[in-house]
Amino acid sequence: MAATFRYDLNGQVISISASRAELWPSFDLMLGTLRVDEPVEPGFRIDILETPALPETPEGKLAFDGDVPLDGHCRLIDGGDVVHLIFPGLQIASVHADQGWAEIRVRPDRKVKWTLLMMVLDAALDAGGQHMLHTAGLTLPGRDALVLIHAPSGTGKSTTSLALASQGFGLCSDDVMILSAKAGEVTAWGMPRKVKVHRNTAAMLPFVAPCLGDKWDAEGEQAVSLDRLGEIIRVEDVRARPVAALLHLARSADGHTRLMPMARTDAMVALATDNVRTGMTGLLPMQKRRMATIAALVQAVPTFTLEVGSSPADAAALIRAALDPVPQTG
Repeated sequence: MAATFRYDLNGQVISISASRAELWPSFDLMLGTLRVDEPVEPGFRIDILETPALPETPEGKLAFDGDVPLDGHCRLIDGGDVVHLIFPGLQIASVHADQGWAEIRVRPDRKVKWTLLMMVLDAALDAGGQHMLHTAGLTLPGRDALVLIHAPSGTGKSTTSLALASQGFGLCSDDVMILSAKAGEVTAWGMPRKVKVHRNTAAMLPFVAPCLGDKWDAEGEQAVSLDRLGEIIRVEDVRARPVAALLHLARSADGHTRLMPMARTDAMVALATDNVRTGMTGLLPMQKRRMATIAALVQAVPTFTLEVGSSPADAAALIRAALDPVPQTG
C-alpha cells in the first residue's frame, strides 16, 4: 500500500512517497520526531519506486567511480540539471535540484541504501538553504547560543560532547548539525539521531552507565536514544539557534586540555575537508553552496582548536571563559 510521510526540517517540509513505508526505515528512524501529519505543501519531494529495471547509463559526466563506506561500489553522474548516484544492479537516486524533487529507484525486496538517503536529504536541505555538517553542537550554559565541534571520525566528538553536557552544556547533536547562513546570521540545529556510545567513552564517563545495556556491537558501541540520555543530561530541541563559535577538536599530546585561537583559513580548510566532496568534474552546485555556507560560518564566529586530554570535562570552563559575555561595569 502506497504511503506518503512529511517531515519539517526547520521550515523546509519534505515529502517521501513509496509503495511501502519499509523502504525507508533508516530515514524515519532518524527523522521520525520531525514528522508532520497535516497535508502541508512540501518544498521538496522524494519518490521511491520499486522496479526490476534500472536506467544505469544516464547522460552526463562521470564525477565519481569507487567504493563508499558500508554501501560498496557506486558511480556519480553529473548531468547538469540532474545528478545521478548509481549502485550498479541495485538502486539509483536522481536529484532534480532546480525542480525540487528526487527519485530513488530500487530493486524489489531491497532497502534503500544509507548513501542514497543522505544524498536526497542533502538535496532537500539545500533546496531550503540549509546544509548538513559533520559536527557536534552544544548550547552554552545559560545561553541559547551554541558551539559547533568539528573533528574527523574517531577523534572523540561524542566523548567530548557528553563530557560538556555533564557540565551544564545542552546537547543538540554529537555528530550531525544542520547549518544555515541567511541575512548575515548563522544558525544551526541538531539532527535528532541516537548517540553512539563507545566502550572507551563509557569508561571515561561513568555517569553515562545508567543509559547503557550489556550488549555492544561489532564496533564496540551502543546506540542510545535522546530520550534516554535526556534522563541524565539536557538534550535540546531542534530549534535553530545562533552559532557562537567553531571548535576544531584534536587529541592532546601531553594529556592536558587547552583551548587556543585557530586561524580562520585553517578552520575553513579543516571543516571543508570533512564536509565538501570534490568529484572528477570539480564541485557540484550543491557542494559550492555548502562551501559558501562554511565560509560564512568561519567569517561570522571565532574559531578555536580544542585539544582534549585525559579529562574532557575540563574543556567546559575553558570554553565558557572564552565565550561568556564580558560583564558590564560602571
